[in-house]
Amino acid sequence: MLYTSTRDNNLSVSSAQAIEKGISVEGGLFVPTEIPCIDKDFLNELKNKSYIDRAKAVLSLFLTDYTAEELDYCITGAYGTGFAHEDVAPVVKLHDNVHILELWHGPTCAFKDMALQLLPYLLTTASKKGGSDKEIVILVATSGDTGKAALEGFKDVDGTRILVFFPNDGVSPMQKLQMTTQAGNNVGVSAIYGNFDDAQTGVKKIFTNPEIRDILDEKGFAFSSANSINWGRLAPQIVYYFSAYCDLLKKGEIANGEEINIVVPTGNFGNILAAYYAEKMGLPVKKLICASNANNVLTDFLTTGTYDRNRPFHTTVSPSMDILISSNLERLLYDMCGKDDNQLRAWMTSLNETGAYTVSDNILKQIKDLFAAGCCDDKATAQTIGEVYNTYNYLCDTHTAVAVNVYEEYRKQTGDTAPAVIASTASPFKFSAAVLDAVSDKELPADEFSMVEELQERTANNAPAQLLALKGATPRFTGICNKEEMRKVVFDMLGI
Repeated sequence: MLYTSTRDNNLSVSSAQAIEKGISVEGGLFVPTEIPCIDKDFLNELKNKSYIDRAKAVLSLFLTDYTAEELDYCITGAYGTGFAHEDVAPVVKLHDNVHILELWHGPTCAFKDMALQLLPYLLTTASKKGGSDKEIVILVATSGDTGKAALEGFKDVDGTRILVFFPNDGVSPMQKLQMTTQAGNNVGVSAIYGNFDDAQTGVKKIFTNPEIRDILDEKGFAFSSANSINWGRLAPQIVYYFSAYCDLLKKGEIANGEEINIVVPTGNFGNILAAYYAEKMGLPVKKLICASNANNVLTDFLTTGTYDRNRPFHTTVSPSMDILISSNLERLLYDMCGKDDNQLRAWMTSLNETGAYTVSDNILKQIKDLFAAGCCDDKATAQTIGEVYNTYNYLCDTHTAVAVNVYEEYRKQTGDTAPAVIASTASPFKFSAAVLDAVSDKELPADEFSMVEELQERTANNAPAQLLALKGATPRFTGICNKEEMRKVVFDMLGI
């Protein structure tokens, strides 16, 4: 299995090289040159297997230059410990044939753990395979959950350093505390004035700057990424859609080969792109339903074919989706335009220069054949949290509530009652203020941990121990910079 760049078809690298580099030198994203195919027998074989064994089966199809022993080491290391649920990513029935895929039982209580517990193993193994003696510098832009998950995954990993940038006013108090109190001798955290798109654009500019790359090379460093622009972040996410399908098979909720709908709350498009790759491999999927909050740039694109980030940016109660530049959409477009890197470059140039581009009618038809999309604002999000809790006694976070709301609207409008899997991306206790406000008519307590305690009492749900342990913690990292100063922050951390 070889990989090329969305912006340069002449490139050809192994999966280990793609993971080690993170992003191609010209700014493109690495993609597999072909998609492996599976059949019903493959699903039947995975039905009774553990999550670890399912991950080995799926990832071995993409990471063909990793030996079976290397994959076993990486995958067992990632999922063997650190997850609070024995199924790693359990499927919970909400009602009828609607199911919740809980992706937040890892160490940081968010779906990013599903990939970021594995990525350090994949990356360090790739570096050894390539014979590199350079220290890997991981740069991360985060809208909340990726930052903590990456910090936790890479803390004190030999041969690596990690630096995370987050929007100072664009994450929840719990997310900020998780990042700023991070332990580890090789970690750094900086807030920025601006939003996630500013952080993400700044990181990409640093990655693709030849002068910076040369300076790091001279000093014995090499960049890589823990954002979902890195194939090593995206590939592990494909696994849990297969796992969810196999769990439904095992429980007798579906028959082998029966199509399901998959609903994903997303801002950067990575989590739903993983479901797209699963469908391309042969997972029986009827519709991929993309759920957005008030930052509905993806909803508009998937329904009109025009991507336009020239719109107001909204700070919402679902901050991990507060994004107007969806990086992973590039991979979908590359696939749908017949792997035409010239066309892809033209769209990305237009996005960079004008903030917008429009795809052809043929591509829009391909999109609409597989994707549906919807959005909801903070008021509808809160209403959904309350309704889901009061009706089904299930407490969901703000991002999951967006997905539930969009799915229920889709179901009403289309009459599509196919079995559905809704990706639940975070523990509700990471967003205690918004969730408590949605399920209680009392005045909110003054501080974050009083909210956590009251939410526990109000709903009889237990907050994750790792969140409770943050009470009284003193932040290690208090720096904040302008987006133009991000290069200096990186160099200061590295002692350059």
